[in-house]
Amino acid sequence: MTLPNTPQGALSHLKVLDLSRVLAGPWCTQMLADMGADVVKVERPVAGDDTRHWGPPFMPGADGRPTQDAIYFTACNRNKRSITIDMAKEEGQALIRQMAVQSDILVENFKVGGLAHYGLDYASLKALNPRLIYCSITGFGQTGPYAERAGYDLMIQAMSGMMSITGRADGEPGGGPQRAGVAITDVFTGIYATSAILAAVEMRHRTGEGQHIDMALLDVGMAILANQAAGFINTGAEPQRMGNAHPSLVPYQDFPTLDGAMLLAIGNDGQFARFCQAAGRPEWAQDPRFTTNTRRVENRSTLIPLMMEVTRTRSTDAWIALLEDKAVPCGPINTLARAFADPQVQARGLVQNQRVAPVKYARAAPETIATVSYESIRTVASPIRLSAAPVQLRYPPPALGEHTQVVLTELGLDAGQIQDLQARGIV
Repeated sequence: MTLPNTPQGALSHLKVLDLSRVLAGPWCTQMLADMGADVVKVERPVAGDDTRHWGPPFMPGADGRPTQDAIYFTACNRNKRSITIDMAKEEGQALIRQMAVQSDILVENFKVGGLAHYGLDYASLKALNPRLIYCSITGFGQTGPYAERAGYDLMIQAMSGMMSITGRADGEPGGGPQRAGVAITDVFTGIYATSAILAAVEMRHRTGEGQHIDMALLDVGMAILANQAAGFINTGAEPQRMGNAHPSLVPYQDFPTLDGAMLLAIGNDGQFARFCQAAGRPEWAQDPRFTTNTRRVENRSTLIPLMMEVTRTRSTDAWIALLEDKAVPCGPINTLARAFADPQVQARGLVQNQRVAPVKYARAAPETIATVSYESIRTVASPIRLSAAPVQLRYPPPALGEHTQVVLTELGLDAGQIQDLQARGIV
């Protein structure tokens, strides 16, 4: 499905079979779908993806009251089609195998070995479709002593050491390890998985064959420690929690203002000198204790209190206005409401609204009727900007099993066969 008079997506030639749920896998497949891939999401009949029930918040209905549809699901499932299949039944397994034969990519996040019981593991499907790129996302990977453990983002943030470097120091008010405000290892795993899949697609152009991709949340959690990990493994010195301060840059943190707080992100000596001049303290830039970043890091405990005395004399907006044209990175610490109201965010069109067609259909027995009572869904726009193949909004996050009949028809099943599968609870 393409919109009229618009170019096809960059990945419109690819078919993706999505057996994943929750966040890491669906984030990956939404990225592929945003870039044009035809993604079919397979869900359990009646229950669906776990995140359909992770609320509140729930989508508000036409009457303003909360529905039973959790908003969490909408964050990572747009541009997909949903089909319900009971893979515990042989007929359901056969349908998924048939879909895999016609797919380029399969993404799953079952426990290690979980899909082998159904004949849906990589080895089994590779025999049917050697070109299949099969991406497995697990907590700890396909190998190692923890391979069979379930893994969740919060657990990985703790185990990877991410929480040990996030939050205020122990001696400060509110001190102690903190998780990030979103499931960052899940999101980053989805992004890494997307990159790996596209690399495998490129390799398939040369070899004609697919491959198995082994993505682990713990691997990603360790990788995104970035400079903090590099510092530790090369020096043995463990980084400590520093609140919003930076271990290698000063001043690079939050500062109090007359009416709240602001962020200064000064990354070089020139920026520091320009800040000092604008703040009425040009002598700081000439002080031997502060002339270079290394010296400022060494004398952090002296410089930061001096700066805080000055930053308290103006409002946040006044500081931003003062520093903006002097190339000194400075900004507010926004709430989400202020962030989405920001003129730059609005100019970039980062909130997108998708109309939802009324849906009412029987999945199996008459008592399992799925309905949609809201008219639109807002999602945050993809940050991917391709000039020749821009991201398109083709489908809103789907209702559970919304496309079951269409997808099965595309597989070659007729109306009688589909009705029989529905009557037996297979789809």
